[in-house]
Amino acid sequence: MKKLVIGILAHVDAGKTTLSEGLLYLSGALRRRGRVDHKDAFLDTDAIERERGITIFSKQAVFPLGDDVQVTLLDTPGHVDFSAEMERTLQVLDCAILVVSGTDGVQGHTLTLWQLLERRGIPTFLFVNKMDLPGADRTALLADLQTQLSDGCIDFSDTPDALYEALATTDEELLDRYLAGEMPTDAQIAGLIASRRVFPCFFGAALPLDGVQEFLDGLSRFARIPDYSGDFAARVFKITRDEQGARLTHLKVTGGSLTVRSAISGETRGESWQEKVSQIRIYSGTRFQTTDRADAGTVCAVTGLTQTYPGQALGADPGGEAAVLEPVLTYRVLPPDGCDSHTLLQKLRLIEEEDPLLRVLWSEALEEIHIQLMGQVQLEVLTRLLDERFGLAVTFDQGNIVYKETIQNAVIGIGHFEPLRHYAEVHLLIEPAERGSGITLDTRCPADQLDPSYQRLILTHLAEREHPGVLTGAPLTDVNITVLAGRSHVKHTEGGDFRQATYRAVRQGLMQADSVLLEPWYAFTLRVPQGNVGRAMTDIQRMSGTFESPIQQGEFAVLTGEIPVASARGYAAEVTAYTSGRGQLSCTLLGYRPCHNADAVIEAAGYDPERDVDNPTGSVFCSHGAGYLVPWNEVPAHAHVDSGLSLTPKDEPQRTPQRAAVWSGGSGLDAELEEIFVRTYGPIKNRGLDAFRQSLKRTPPPSVDNLSRVKPDDYLLVDGYNIIFAWDELKALADDDLDAARSALIHLLSNYQGVKKCHLILVFDAYRVKDNPGSIEKVHGIHVVYTKTAETADMYIEKASYDLSRAHRVKVATSDGLEQAIILGHGSERMTANELLWEVRAACQQIEDFLRHQ
Repeated sequence: MKKLVIGILAHVDAGKTTLSEGLLYLSGALRRRGRVDHKDAFLDTDAIERERGITIFSKQAVFPLGDDVQVTLLDTPGHVDFSAEMERTLQVLDCAILVVSGTDGVQGHTLTLWQLLERRGIPTFLFVNKMDLPGADRTALLADLQTQLSDGCIDFSDTPDALYEALATTDEELLDRYLAGEMPTDAQIAGLIASRRVFPCFFGAALPLDGVQEFLDGLSRFARIPDYSGDFAARVFKITRDEQGARLTHLKVTGGSLTVRSAISGETRGESWQEKVSQIRIYSGTRFQTTDRADAGTVCAVTGLTQTYPGQALGADPGGEAAVLEPVLTYRVLPPDGCDSHTLLQKLRLIEEEDPLLRVLWSEALEEIHIQLMGQVQLEVLTRLLDERFGLAVTFDQGNIVYKETIQNAVIGIGHFEPLRHYAEVHLLIEPAERGSGITLDTRCPADQLDPSYQRLILTHLAEREHPGVLTGAPLTDVNITVLAGRSHVKHTEGGDFRQATYRAVRQGLMQADSVLLEPWYAFTLRVPQGNVGRAMTDIQRMSGTFESPIQQGEFAVLTGEIPVASARGYAAEVTAYTSGRGQLSCTLLGYRPCHNADAVIEAAGYDPERDVDNPTGSVFCSHGAGYLVPWNEVPAHAHVDSGLSLTPKDEPQRTPQRAAVWSGGSGLDAELEEIFVRTYGPIKNRGLDAFRQSLKRTPPPSVDNLSRVKPDDYLLVDGYNIIFAWDELKALADDDLDAARSALIHLLSNYQGVKKCHLILVFDAYRVKDNPGSIEKVHGIHVVYTKTAETADMYIEKASYDLSRAHRVKVATSDGLEQAIILGHGSERMTANELLWEVRAACQQIEDFLRHQ
């Protein structure tokens, strides 16, 4: 039987659980519908959920769709405090149902859900609920969906003629066929939905089952069943424990099949493991059936796995995107009498394992436990869980905001760790990145300067922890960190040395940077009676928020805008008080932005980065057999390695002129270059040194009259931007129009390749373009490469020269001295920008002579 996994999402009180009950009832999976207000909903199984009337934990139910499709429905929380629980289910969905309240329309949280679905490319069906209530205007609601979500939102409960006409406008080919009298087929419509060009909208009321059967029929006709590979793959999306305390790993099989006693391998916190599945359970509500085999497309819970975590990819599964949502509030945990902090910490770790966005932090110095979470409701639920599961009556302090820090200029951080019989040095380029991007890592350190295994170790240390900023000690975010250089010692470098050097490099860099304090912000919707709108606007301004002009809705006014989380705490209760219970505040997390009262927060924190003994800013050097501490501002003068980079006033990383001058020169200096290379990095081992020397003997220095550097069938790799800015004519052209300079270079090199009969590869940097997969195009007979995100032209050329030189003569055209040294070690030959210019001019002259003769 075919498998389809559908998630159902909504803003709180939109009627999501009621629709779920209706779908299960009409499909025959339930004999009797439950109701949220009767506290007997099939999927709200937890006592806390039934008390509050909200979904807190994601649940699953299984029902048939047609004759040959089995649907796993994942019901997700609608309350913003439990958005992380909802977000984790997105990674296993084949399609989604987004429920919108017909009386409220698109809310702030609805937009957040839409953005998450869009980010993950999940096909989405919409059900507009509560259309039986006063104020639900179908035409206005459809226009609202098309304006705020997508113009691909189409009313599928409209007449066939109107539906087909609306569908035809979304695709040119479909439109041509429609105008010729050919109606869209179900398969074509399903394809438009799968590619997120069309979003079917159905209108109804879930409680009286109006329009629910039509919606179920629409799913059956237009939801596309995914194809799966034959190799085993799975994605973990949740960890729970059953009533007996058995650990359950909830996963979706995304390839092949999973059987009982299967050996599953994985990696957790850098440690590899292998465990066997002891039981496979297919849940529907609180009930489950065991099975010996789960095929691709099945959502199941397995026992026997103790190292898994939500978001983990198993087998051949490629993994998904990291979570977007994150906790914004922090509280100190106050243990009850008779319970020590260490025992309580163990219990909290068990709950943290089930909810990764409940972050549990232990302060060794203060022996205190702090937790980070999304909001007050989540805090209340956590209090109940600790009481019910462990009998612990825990309380919390007033709480605070989770601040973060970033930088606004690029810096080079240097860390050195050399107490007696230890040694490591690390140079890092730390650059500001897009807001919300977190920390991205890369390396541009040559392999012959620092072994790749040590480079991977540095990247591991950068990723293994949160790095504190220097304003308040808040976690660092929204930066790109690139390993530039490093050094180890054959005898004295040990495991923890690079950890120390890496941490110190980050801190030393931050001490030089212009740091920025960030705080979380909400997008809010505030609905108050007309008589209270003035008070509401005054409050928002007082809280440093912004808002759009009020929208009139009968007796009410609606304000939408943005506000700091710190200012909005407790304001919902104020709204209830001054509107006599008629007002409503709805907030959705926007992300982090510069703090509105940074000076006050920094002063209150009283953080001194140079007194933070756990996160030192200086480095340790060695002299006369003893280690000594060097302050952060003096570290560059003591460093043992030159990264080869400096920063211009515009904070753009550039090669230092001194380093470039060392490696510059024409082909006549190749012997000197080889000598310097060997003296600095050691002998060139088995990578074409003999071939290199032979090429020197048979290849005379180039001149206008004697072009012999590049032979037929040679591979010539050209560093595009290096050449553009080295040739005066192209540089002048680039100052006005960089695209024109690129096109001119491509045209010149195409002519050159035609004369020389070589294989020419022109490489351009595109590493700063976010989410750029890179590309290789054939333009005028030459291959033009645009590198992917985080990959420089240097890196591409170094790898390509290494691979190609095994079987071909390879030349690299660049005046980048460090790159010349590296490709020399690969057995390739170098050409400076001037040498290439001479040869290109001679080739152009040869073409002109040929044309004149013809």
